[in-house]
Amino acid sequence: MDTAPDPEPREPKAALIFDDPLDQQSSDDTDSGWGERPGACGDSAADLKRFLDEKPPHHL
Repeated sequence: MDTAPDPEPREPKAALIFDDPLDQQSSDDTDSGWGERPGACGDSAADLKRFLDEKPPHHL
């Protein structure tokens, strides 16, 4: 009599995908996130802080 345990099922191998990656839209293809700061709701103090933060040092 053969009392060997049944082999456990194997996980399927990852399939290779041959789609064209340039057909899909990436996050770089959208304008979201460009130049936007979180929490900036247009108050003048935040605008002044951003202006001073982004000003080059030779313009002080």
